[in-house]
Amino acid sequence: MDHVIFSEIAEQVSDFDPITLAEMDSVKLMDRTDLKFMIPVSRLSYILSLVQSHYRVLEMESKRIFTYETLYYDTRELTLYHQHQAGRLNRYKIRHRNYVDTKGSYFEIKLKNNKGRTIKTRIKREMGGCGGLDEHSGSFLRGTTNLNPDRLKPTLWVHYGRITLVSIYTTERITIDLDLTFSSDGRSREFGYVAIVEVKHEKENSASFFLEMMRRQRFREGGISKYCFGMISIFSGVKHNRFKSKVKFLHKLQSQNALHVPVRHTQFI
Repeated sequence: MDHVIFSEIAEQVSDFDPITLAEMDSVKLMDRTDLKFMIPVSRLSYILSLVQSHYRVLEMESKRIFTYETLYYDTRELTLYHQHQAGRLNRYKIRHRNYVDTKGSYFEIKLKNNKGRTIKTRIKREMGGCGGLDEHSGSFLRGTTNLNPDRLKPTLWVHYGRITLVSIYTTERITIDLDLTFSSDGRSREFGYVAIVEVKHEKENSASFFLEMMRRQRFREGGISKYCFGMISIFSGVKHNRFKSKVKFLHKLQSQNALHVPVRHTQFI
């Protein structure tokens, strides 16, 4: 990411009132509805300035932008990816996530159920996750899903920075992921000029000042998970008909913002 843009974002984030991890526990939203947006990082500091009075930002050890490392698992046939590409409900993401700054690490199971809700369960693990599933993670997977852990293998690493906002007035959390890097089997792709924003609610159609501001700025809802975007970016031959318009838009955001060319945000559908 451009150093000037990052400095602007960091400065704007520093103006928010903080919230601690312990305080944020009441807004875990492990069972939730969510909406995604894809935006250029060049607009992020302005968006943050618009919502500052309605949200607090997660702060730990004087940090407000945190480094995440996530390893996703899939079968050799990429069964889990193809279920997402087909739009199948009751689908899973399986991952090992490292919270680099705080030295925390979790094995996580993320379900999108047939009611459109996202349900996340997880267990604490050791930092790392560069190999196959260990016995404890495998047992947790068997007890939580119908998946066979022996068929899953490390498939995609995703590295990124995250800003987490928590509403002062409602049960709502906003995650802003930026400076994305995808890697697998010696291949990597960087997307330093794109941010993926996720708005997480306990209930569908909940009031949201953030959503109101995004719509006023003419950003349209509609995104793609980091896992699916990374798979498409790294594995050029993988089927992605369902995501073509979104991937095209993300690549346009990346290339035009890298060249400092204005983007018309209303053209994405």
